[in-house]
Amino acid sequence: MSVILLLDNGSLQAEATKQLRQLAHALSLKCGQTIHPVSLQHADKIPPTDLEGLPAQTFVVFMQQHLSQGERDFIILPLFFGESRAVTTFIPSEIATLKALFGDFNIAIADVLYPLPEGEPQLVNIIYENTLATAETHHVPLKNIVLVDHGSPVPRVTEVREHIANQIQTKFADNIQIDQAVMERREGVEYDFNGILLEDWLMKKAASGESTAIVTLLFFLAGRHAGKGGDIQQICEKVMRKYPDFTIVISPLVSEHKDLLLILHERFQPPSTH
Repeated sequence: MSVILLLDNGSLQAEATKQLRQLAHALSLKCGQTIHPVSLQHADKIPPTDLEGLPAQTFVVFMQQHLSQGERDFIILPLFFGESRAVTTFIPSEIATLKALFGDFNIAIADVLYPLPEGEPQLVNIIYENTLATAETHHVPLKNIVLVDHGSPVPRVTEVREHIANQIQTKFADNIQIDQAVMERREGVEYDFNGILLEDWLMKKAASGESTAIVTLLFFLAGRHAGKGGDIQQICEKVMRKYPDFTIVISPLVSEHKDLLLILHERFQPPSTH
């Protein structure tokens, strides 16, 4: 039986690893197989005392341990929206290094959660429902909605956000506009494909006299950027301090929606083997 990894990029924040573990556990129960929560990097620096005494597992160390035990069949379920450099470069490079050390083995990599050009309608629906739920929970109108991702130096990652935003737009009435923004981006015109910064977008809305905004998160897990006390919350609070009459509400994370498990479960027939 294959060793199955639910693999995220990794975070220094304990909450991200805890949520990854919860997601892996729920997926294990759904599919009847053990799903191992593993991060590409960073998470091994989290003190185990912050993780109920269980150190986070990172990709290379996890693979070395299992290869040393004789395992030779693996499946990676990437918890990534699109084909970032982590997926296209870092993971294949680490696999090549591991094969040089341990000899050949089978490792299948499932599709990312929003493969282009076909996309993933279930993920679109998750983000759409998160937006609706946020408006209802906080009693704000469905207007000034912005879909925000981390920002990337890779255009194909931004294309994922654009594709999702366009698909969500079709679900709303014509008088409801879905805008896009990035949490952060690199300086320079060569990175203008990222679009406007979230802080700038919010400031413009507030300065124009708008009273509310909905920030819809294109993030899976809580960490330094999303979740309680993260960069996005701090950006929103900064804008609201400057404009006290402007209310900003933030959607749940994608991993908090029950239907994410359905997408991950469908990824068990991966398209590529390295």
